[in-house]
Amino acid sequence: MKNLLVITLMLSLFSCGGFQAQRVSGDESDEKSLEITDAWVTRDTENAVEDILKKMNDHRGFKNYRLKLGRRPKVFIADFGNQTAEPYFPVDDISDEFLTQISETGEFILIDAAARESLLKEIQYQNDGMVSPAEAKKIGNAAGADIMIFGNVRMNPRKRNGKTLKEYTVNLRMTDISRGVEVMRTRTRVNKYSEQSKVGW
Repeated sequence: MKNLLVITLMLSLFSCGGFQAQRVSGDESDEKSLEITDAWVTRDTENAVEDILKKMNDHRGFKNYRLKLGRRPKVFIADFGNQTAEPYFPVDDISDEFLTQISETGEFILIDAAARESLLKEIQYQNDGMVSPAEAKKIGNAAGADIMIFGNVRMNPRKRNGKTLKEYTVNLRMTDISRGVEVMRTRTRVNKYSEQSKVGW
């Protein structure tokens, strides 16, 4: 009798709209996560990389560089560095997405994956995610690259109107190896916030 009462009560709660499950697609799930959580999700990675590539394409200095080069540049791309306070931040996903999207443009010649992995092991990162000009030239020449691209992700947390706001910045720098000079730098910002539900979750 007691068990029957408990089951009846639970069914009553669910039927009154206390809880409602909903099946959503992967895209819809990410969109909902963007709105209700400060956790970084797949859609954030895709949006950040798309914005970075758009800014690269629009960058005047990079346009001039490509015009003078007169051909598709051969590019060495280092893995993005995690400079957030979150040890499990999915920075590898950003590196993979950037490599994938930049390859899909067809506007660059990417260093062979095996050679890239071998050279990455030799790179010593500085705090800003760059290597010294001499080291960059050495690595670039070994790879036969025209330019090197380094990136990192940073995060600045703060409070705003009772919400926890995390401002992520995805930063990118490009260096002309032969001259040892910076061709361009750009960044994109992603703001994530969460607000605890009044009924708790």
